[in-house]
Amino acid sequence: MPASAKDAAGADRPARHRAVKRRERDRLTVPQGVASLSLDALASVAYGPEAIVVVLAVAGSRGLGFTLPVTLAIVVLLAVLTTSYRQVIAAFPNGGGAYAVAGRYLGRRVSLIAAASLIIDYVLNVAVSVSAGVAALTSAFPALHGERVLLCTVVLALITGVNLYGVAESAKVMIVPTLLFVVAIAAVVLAGLVRAHPATEPSHPAASATTTVGVLLLLRAFASGCSALTGVEAIANAVPNFRTPRVKRAQLTEVMLGVLLGTMLIGLALLIDKFHVAPSGTKTVLAQVTDAALGHNIAFYLVQFATMLILALAANTSFGGMPVLASLLAHDNHLPHVFGLRADRQVYRYGVTVLAVAALVLLIVAEGNTQTLVPFFAIAVFIGFTLCQAGMVRHWHRERGRGWRGHVALNGLGALLTAGALGVQLVAKFSEGGWLVFLVVAGLAALFELVHRTYLRIGVALHLGEVPARPEPRRSLVIVPVGAVNLLTQEAIGAALSLGDEVRALTVVHPEDRDARSADEVRRAWNVWQPHVPLIVLHSRTRSLTRPIVDYLHAAVAEGAHDRLVVLIPESHLPRSWQRLLQNQRAAVLDRAIRRHTDAVICRLRIPVRLNGGT
Repeated sequence: MPASAKDAAGADRPARHRAVKRRERDRLTVPQGVASLSLDALASVAYGPEAIVVVLAVAGSRGLGFTLPVTLAIVVLLAVLTTSYRQVIAAFPNGGGAYAVAGRYLGRRVSLIAAASLIIDYVLNVAVSVSAGVAALTSAFPALHGERVLLCTVVLALITGVNLYGVAESAKVMIVPTLLFVVAIAAVVLAGLVRAHPATEPSHPAASATTTVGVLLLLRAFASGCSALTGVEAIANAVPNFRTPRVKRAQLTEVMLGVLLGTMLIGLALLIDKFHVAPSGTKTVLAQVTDAALGHNIAFYLVQFATMLILALAANTSFGGMPVLASLLAHDNHLPHVFGLRADRQVYRYGVTVLAVAALVLLIVAEGNTQTLVPFFAIAVFIGFTLCQAGMVRHWHRERGRGWRGHVALNGLGALLTAGALGVQLVAKFSEGGWLVFLVVAGLAALFELVHRTYLRIGVALHLGEVPARPEPRRSLVIVPVGAVNLLTQEAIGAALSLGDEVRALTVVHPEDRDARSADEVRRAWNVWQPHVPLIVLHSRTRSLTRPIVDYLHAAVAEGAHDRLVVLIPESHLPRSWQRLLQNQRAAVLDRAIRRHTDAVICRLRIPVRLNGGT
């Protein structure tokens, strides 16, 4: 290698190193991963235990006595899922979770079902989290109840803006609220366990039993409480967002999530049983437990504030996971490739934007009411859970590595548990609209398949993977639409002469046009300029700019004298965005019309224009 090349390579090395360091800074550490990707699961302690209590309350105080056993069963499932997803992270370091696992071991079409279910869960999580956070706010300030949709929109816009700014930046913002919430719940649990008698007696004793405690009731309570497990998969879906070593950081984050969530669920279940808390129409179960553990004082309001904040921000889990999943779908030709593009701060902006818009539509349709959205929640994610567990069973059976039988047993148990919970949820929520989730999953999977087939057809049309024939020179006719003789015309004609064998300039005039751009004025200026390119004047009786040019292009094709027809459209590029609003958009109008009505190749030549003085 010449010395100059070596020097250049050596000079580029520090720049590449700095670029790599900048990219790593935009990725997640373990604390940032917990804050950014675990809020959904952690915030579920605000409604997961209550979902169990509401079901068991129909059996009176005896039924409420099963709150702890049901919670322990959910924590066992949480441990199985956490362990399984640690293995998923190691086996699929590029992310994707259930989608990647199902794609490799259960087939492509099954993986599309897993992807569709995860996307639905991500969108629902954003809508439910935002609406629940706003509901907590309006409970404290009832005057704002009528502005729920507006408040949901504002909160969603803020979270979206932070995520568009950057993944690491959004995670840094989430660390303090996450820590505040965890500390608040820990204080409630510890104070409640130490306290011999409740600081505030529950004002809502258990109602008389309307049913007996049976297996079906316990299964329904288990399925309802499984809403606390939504979000467990988000870390496995977003492994590429972590700093190096990505797999180890993601696995540690998954373990921390499991430990924190399991501890909080068990602690709250112990207090619910100890203080005989029953569901209330005016006060959440978490609020009643806080009242009994800490008393109705400033500490109570701090816990409520932390809960409200964490629920509003729990949507960030979806903003961390869903764009990565969409990028993987795009890479596999199941979504438009634009979803795989990253911005400067390593943000999948198109995925973030689509997620925000979809959640906004749900919030508007539901009028910001959390209970309208809850029947659809958790069903979709358990489809993904079940497929992921089943796929990992096939993974271990195929790999047959050390201890593979134990792994098969663990994932097989997880598949059975999640499939059972899914079945119970579907039966329990079918009449409330749960069937819609399956309908939307099927629709999304069909859409992914349509996109995939379209990309296959495009690949065939472009002869992708084939060695093309040698390029041969073609006779090209370049058409340049002009409106006057100026800098744009000069640059356009110069570029056109380098592109084709023949260049023609077109100008469109109205027979009654008397301004400076009339046919006579343009011809006179053209003759003075003498660019050695013919100027063809087209007359428009209807003052249409596009129709005469399109007709002329059709006539030029009919001549058959050239192999290719190129239209070069010049346009000025002003330095400031507000100045570009002053332009007449002539180039865009011509572009749309020519693309719609002809097969001509279009080149838009943007010429920078520097303005002297002013702004």
